[in-house]
Amino acid sequence: MNTMKFKIPFLNRKPVVSVVRLAGMIGSGGRAQLNDEILAPVIGKAFSRGRPKAVALSINSPGGSPVQSSLIAARIRREAEERGIPVHAFVEDVAASGGYWLAAAADDIWVDENSVLGSIGVIAAGFGAHALLERHGIERRIHTAGKSKSMLDPFKPEKEEDVLRLQSLLDSMHESFIGHVKSRRGDRLSRETDLFTGEFWLGTRAVEFGLADGVAHMESKLREIYGEKVRFSMYGPKKGFFRRFGAEMARDAMTEIEERAAYARFGL
Repeated sequence: MNTMKFKIPFLNRKPVVSVVRLAGMIGSGGRAQLNDEILAPVIGKAFSRGRPKAVALSINSPGGSPVQSSLIAARIRREAEERGIPVHAFVEDVAASGGYWLAAAADDIWVDENSVLGSIGVIAAGFGAHALLERHGIERRIHTAGKSKSMLDPFKPEKEEDVLRLQSLLDSMHESFIGHVKSRRGDRLSRETDLFTGEFWLGTRAVEFGLADGVAHMESKLREIYGEKVRFSMYGPKKGFFRRFGAEMARDAMTEIEERAAYARFGL
């Protein structure tokens, strides 16, 4: 007598982990590879499609905009808390500055021994060209309504009051960054070392300081946590049609230069 066997499709399903690729500079505008506008649908799909057991963040970013870093990290936390899904971060070459802001949005952070982490600080850079204008007999004329409207004009001599005002803004952003890291890492952070000077460290040292939880690579670690049969669903920003075929080559070249300069700060 033949016995009929029925398979119920939703039983014994292989666990799925969504992997979100976060690579490149963080910033607003068309040249940025990572910003909240681009990543909102990516993150939404990663948390909702296929009933994932977890979401993994594959991070390789030297940082960028504090605002965009904060928006992206907040979106990750909202999705994770609303859906009750754990988040794991895996750092490749670097998670520094805004890149570490994103990593800290995860429940745990895993690194390679040679990954670069940290740079928990805020930077503002510019240039001063007033001396060049004077040498060439060029007079800068600017008219404003509001005494601070021309603050830090690069074609005028720097004013102490403008520098103090900028420093106040940077200090406030820095405090926000520090608050985010402390709220996410809590008691895991070392109390014997000042971790918020803007300094950065290699992976093993970052683990010692509590900036990361251990040395591990993504695939092997997730198989250890969720079993050998775990499946990975990959998510990441996609290039538009015209960009893929070189219609924005000049802009992409400038982005590449800026990005290489950012990575070069960490010896990469």
